[in-house]
Amino acid sequence: MAATLHSLQLITAILLIVLILLQQTSGDTGSNFGDSMSLFKTRRGVEKLLFVLTIIVAIVFAAVSIWVIAIA
Repeated sequence: MAATLHSLQLITAILLIVLILLQQTSGDTGSNFGDSMSLFKTRRGVEKLLFVLTIIVAIVFAAVSIWVIAIA
């Protein structure tokens, strides 16, 4: 059981890293100094799906990590 949980933890960690790296960043230096409309951007389509999947995988990762600690 512990080996299965560790494997699941490893898989969710790798998936979480990939999902975070796939997300777009709005870190342009020009947008920081005067493009006020960039603050009100809404997520749509694939970007929203990646955002929601990242949250779900992060919750699963946290739950599995707590479960591993509880068993140990």
